[in-house]
Amino acid sequence: MRRRLDAVALAARLPPSPRTRYAPSPTGYLHLGHVANAVAVWGLARALGGRVLLRLETHDRGRCRPSYERAIIDDLAWLGFEPDEGPVDQANPEPYQRALETLADAGLVYACTCSRRDWTSPDGTARYSGHCRDRHLEEAPGRTLRLRVEPGLEAFTADDGATAFEEASSGSDIILRDRDGQWSYHLAVTVDDLRQQVDLVIRGADLVDATGIQVRLARQLGRQAPAAFVHHGLVRADDGRKLSKSRGDTGVRELRAAGASAADIIGLAARQAGFATGSGPLPARDVAQMFERRAGGPGAGPHVLG
Repeated sequence: MRRRLDAVALAARLPPSPRTRYAPSPTGYLHLGHVANAVAVWGLARALGGRVLLRLETHDRGRCRPSYERAIIDDLAWLGFEPDEGPVDQANPEPYQRALETLADAGLVYACTCSRRDWTSPDGTARYSGHCRDRHLEEAPGRTLRLRVEPGLEAFTADDGATAFEEASSGSDIILRDRDGQWSYHLAVTVDDLRQQVDLVIRGADLVDATGIQVRLARQLGRQAPAAFVHHGLVRADDGRKLSKSRGDTGVRELRAAGASAADIIGLAARQAGFATGSGPLPARDVAQMFERRAGGPGAGPHVLG
């Protein structure tokens, strides 16, 4: 089912000139799914008079590569998606360590020795059971650090500009730092959005379930008002799965080498994600037009994210 997002209604409920971010992980080359996210990020930001920060999520030290960082920056420039700030990365661990200490001081952090296979059910779903919650283990090398997540709803501004309530505990007790000492996605993205003053998060619909816990985590770290969240449709492979860098799905570089123009690739991504119904190329400078009120008088409707 497509997610229809009314940008005009959203704009009416957002603070003026929102600050958003485009935050790929340099673990591979950009594919059409990344381009679709860029369409949504730059399109909504420009339609709303906001700013885009380019942030490279480099916490996965085993998979991130400088060559991928350079390729991402080059591909975005070639496509025509110019950030207002950045690129920035997270080379300095101090903000995440301070956040961890804040949570620990509040009694919300505990050490865990469980591996993923200890808490993956036979049907393949992964939901941590809380086995180590009350074992009072000491923090030590090779042990995961988890956040104690209690049941409860968190409120935030959602896709249509209305207030939504998301269950924070749907993902169980999340990891803050893994057994290899790497900061988790949940902690890193929450800390970075807070310290970089991001107040509008635009991302794929596969991350809807992460919203409640990230709003909760931000509040526990001192955020006074949660960011607004917009979740857009995904570009999917022929078998229905979302695109993946690790699988080598259709990339910007391959399409570019085959002779596709930047506008061709953007138009293709916009159509496959359901943002646009036309069949032609779409230059980066025009993506905001899909999210603005159409000209034509009082009866004209807004463009929507499909």
